[in-house]
Amino acid sequence: MTARMALYPRVALFAAVLASAGIPLYIHLPSFAASELGLSLATVGFILIAIRIVDLVQDPALGWLVDRFARRRLLLSRIGLLGLALGFVMLFAIPVPAGLIGPQAWLVLSLVVVFTSYSLLHILFYGQGVLLAEGREAKAHLRLAGWRETGLLVGVVIAAAAPEVLKSLGSAAAYRDFGLMLVALIALAGWLSAPLWSGAKTSQRPPAIAARRLLSPAPMWLLLIGLVNALPVALSSTLFIFFVEDRLQLPALTGLFLILFFLAAGCAAPLWSALAKRFGPRLVLIPAMTLAIFSFTWAALLPAGSVWGFAIVCLASGAALAADMVILPAMFAASLARYDLPEGLGFGLWSFAAKLALAVAAAVALPGLQAAGYDPGGDNSGTALQALGFAYAVVPSLLKLVAIFLLALTPRQMLHAAA
Repeated sequence: MTARMALYPRVALFAAVLASAGIPLYIHLPSFAASELGLSLATVGFILIAIRIVDLVQDPALGWLVDRFARRRLLLSRIGLLGLALGFVMLFAIPVPAGLIGPQAWLVLSLVVVFTSYSLLHILFYGQGVLLAEGREAKAHLRLAGWRETGLLVGVVIAAAAPEVLKSLGSAAAYRDFGLMLVALIALAGWLSAPLWSGAKTSQRPPAIAARRLLSPAPMWLLLIGLVNALPVALSSTLFIFFVEDRLQLPALTGLFLILFFLAAGCAAPLWSALAKRFGPRLVLIPAMTLAIFSFTWAALLPAGSVWGFAIVCLASGAALAADMVILPAMFAASLARYDLPEGLGFGLWSFAAKLALAVAAAVALPGLQAAGYDPGGDNSGTALQALGFAYAVVPSLLKLVAIFLLALTPRQMLHAAA
């Protein structure tokens, strides 16, 4: 084992902490904002898409910052972790200051702190992965991605299930305790991840030329596929709790279903990595995407009370998600390494695409469901529940078909550039 491969367990730990500000936040935010802050779904959707407009400028700028101060990545990582901890405390642990600021403004301020810190850490982490993989070939990046995405998925399991687990243990303020738990985990990650940032090389590329080369066809095409393919996951993640509690009428099992979903993803991640190294990214990704379509289609047909049926959906869709999270970022990283492109700016764009997908899903689905008459936890009509099922299961299947079509159209030379 090389010295850098010995760092891979620390990569997994850092990924697990970073995961808390990704999909789990979108899973909990609509329910938290409605129950704790009294905000409507439409308001939450509008806030999320407005913050993404900020990211349009912010994420590429943070990517440039990471490249510009490559030798200060340890300091940048500590700044990002401190900001992430502060944002979670503001969001979950501190009551809205009465008389000073309204709940909408406090939510916006908290989310800006969380998402800015998350963006910095995400760009730093994935950009550093290009260096830690020790090579330009996709196999090296897939090996690192197997560790990274497995850790990320473990973190998603913990963060997604934690509020429900805390409630079941009798916590009177589950979201507050959840925020404090995240702060403790962030402190642990900051202490143990310091060796990841040592020995960062500085780019010898003229910045303007490097940025222009980032627009070459291979990385841009992979970025487009990543964006389209992220939309189904974003949509189903945003609506997961609502689907389980109101469409399936199984609120007591929400936490268990989340654990099954992400546990399947965590177990499948090393398998997808090994298969992609042996058979190539496209031959593995297309069957995995097809599995996601079958699982979503089955979910759309389930009647209320289908415990075992939805458990199978969680296992299948979770396993399919792992392929997306392992293979596509590894392909993109290999493409950056092959073309000698700026890692920070490249993953600044990748980070923006992933968060844009989550925000678009929330901004379209939440107001749309409200317009259809859906009320979380309320007495919903059959039409409102049908709209919820359509948004959770049918629309993601259609979007997955588009992603498969784009992947199938990918020229062979682009795949070779990322392989």
